[in-house]
Amino acid sequence: MSVEDEYAETADPAASPLKHFGSEVKIERERLGMKRQTLGKAAHCGYSLVAKIEAGERVPALAFAEACDRVFPHSNGRFVRLWPLALRYAFPPWFRRYVELEEKAIGVRMFHPQLVPGLVQTPDYARAVLRTGRPTNLDDLVTARIERQRILTREKSARLWLVLNEAVLRNAVGDAELMQGQLAHLRDLAEDPAHRVQIIPDKGRHHGWASPFGLLSFTEGADVVHVDGFPKGYVLAEADDVARAQDAYDLLKAMATPPDESAELIDSISKERYS
Repeated sequence: MSVEDEYAETADPAASPLKHFGSEVKIERERLGMKRQTLGKAAHCGYSLVAKIEAGERVPALAFAEACDRVFPHSNGRFVRLWPLALRYAFPPWFRRYVELEEKAIGVRMFHPQLVPGLVQTPDYARAVLRTGRPTNLDDLVTARIERQRILTREKSARLWLVLNEAVLRNAVGDAELMQGQLAHLRDLAEDPAHRVQIIPDKGRHHGWASPFGLLSFTEGADVVHVDGFPKGYVLAEADDVARAQDAYDLLKAMATPPDESAELIDSISKERYS
């Protein structure tokens, strides 16, 4: 079930974008006399997931929408067009505006003192982090988080600049194998010419920034700031707030090791901490 509770529990396909998507899948599948197993095979998933998507109980991945457009004649890309609306249903209402902005960004700068940010988490790491909140829709939350990462791999990808405390690499989330996979992913990002990863070494002194935050840049329009918080994060667009965040981010970059040393440092901590 989605995190959003503003819709009543109902079989009405108009109740939410998620239920509408599922209803359209079911209509097209039944029109062809196709079994759920057959659609599942085409979409590389099982009967159970197809049934849950059709019932509006699971958020589909983009690959599922693409499979529907391949399998159903005359869909003309309808399911890929519907997919962003269905995906939004997995995010809390307060986070949706940020996701919309993130999708349009050409530059993403992020800082986190404790955890690997969601935009660069592996599926296993994301699941382990999200599970701590004991959500009822864990699978949907993981799907939505991983799908956000497409902005880093699309044809005109957003450029990522990531600054992390060294503690992020040492804070174990899950088991050693999970952390090895996550750090390997960070290492790959650090060596990708399109992106930058910097680590602030732990020298036993607090640098003054405890809250995760990030900045989004666009082809047109001013930057915006996103600040993580409990129970909700928030977006800031006032010029003074953006300027202060930009200055803070510049200082954090100056405290961090150079980007071309990040891969070696990540490898070193991975071997020391998780081998």
